[in-house]
Amino acid sequence: METSNFTTEQLDVREAVSKICSKYPDEYWAEHDESGEYPHELHADLAKDGWIGIALPEELGGAGLGISEATMMLHTIAESGAGIAGAQSIHANVYATQPVAKFATPEQRERMLPKLIAGEYRTCFGVTEPNTGLETLKLKTSAKRDGDSYLISGQKIWISSAQVATKMVLLARTTPLDEVKKPSEGLSLFFIDLDKTAPGLELKRIKKMGGRAIDANEVFFDNYRIPADTLIGNEGQGFKIVLHGMNAERCLLAGEALGLGYCALSRASSYARTRIVFGRPIGQNQGIQHPLASAYMHLEAAKLSTYHAAQLYDRSAHDASITPHAVGVACNAAKYLAAEAAFAACEQAVLTLGGMGYAQEYHVERYLREVFVPRIAPVSREMVLCYVAERALGLPRSY
Repeated sequence: METSNFTTEQLDVREAVSKICSKYPDEYWAEHDESGEYPHELHADLAKDGWIGIALPEELGGAGLGISEATMMLHTIAESGAGIAGAQSIHANVYATQPVAKFATPEQRERMLPKLIAGEYRTCFGVTEPNTGLETLKLKTSAKRDGDSYLISGQKIWISSAQVATKMVLLARTTPLDEVKKPSEGLSLFFIDLDKTAPGLELKRIKKMGGRAIDANEVFFDNYRIPADTLIGNEGQGFKIVLHGMNAERCLLAGEALGLGYCALSRASSYARTRIVFGRPIGQNQGIQHPLASAYMHLEAAKLSTYHAAQLYDRSAHDASITPHAVGVACNAAKYLAAEAAFAACEQAVLTLGGMGYAQEYHVERYLREVFVPRIAPVSREMVLCYVAERALGLPRSY
């Protein structure tokens, strides 16, 4: 990957995180993919060197850097061979905490974030529900006030790392949908304990196609009691607050997709240089060269989009001329372009290796399984296209 356009901070992040990742070869990730075991060792190493708090305030123990540097970190982890699974081991800890850092009270931040930055806590992000999917404004999980507590009831799905998480950033409805003027009202954000021993909480692990080292779950709440002081910001304003995390996540996932795509391309190119058929390396044939070159160019273009979006996100915090719509378009476009470029690279890696591309020992089949994640999550390709059509082109809303 060409690195000349990056800042000194981004390159420093890339160098330091690469050194950590060098301890975890392809075989480590293949074993964890097979067993489904969470990569505790990588999480611990990243926490020890302060990387979990990369985009959180320095006064809380974080590095005080931006989403641009966090995107580079996850890009680097994925590119090391760890793939989406490796990056997802700290993914939620980076983006889901952005709304907490921005909207929590000073007392809440002091109580909630330092132990997460130190690696003592892990968090997950509880938004998606089985019956609402991408219709976030129709969430049904409820939070009912009961004295100094809220009682949570409902169900969340596709909650990554819930098995190992001790915290959850939770979006729940505090005012019923039929009692609000706009669907975006009545949702509230909480940063809660995920106490698996407490009554009213149940987890069910979802078996899945790829990224199996990171658990995905259904989470069931039945009058699960949480303290009232876990509410972040004002009651009913949770949707506006959580958007700060969602745009950040699109940048981070774009970085992860890029890393996976560049990794697959590197493996394929190496194989093409050394695999001899009919007396010549297969990489000498244009039938192999051209699709690999095309994949590289699409990754490079998506890289520019991704880091532009991350920079725009960071600048918007102190530049009022950058509108939320501009940030949203850039972040969604970056996620879309990086996911598509990465998919093309991973698919071509398997095809370049031919039969051996289908074999687990060469790892590219794992990359292909994992690259579906950024195409599907956290928002589908089709919804990104609808959003960009509406926000960038002024076309009428289609959904």
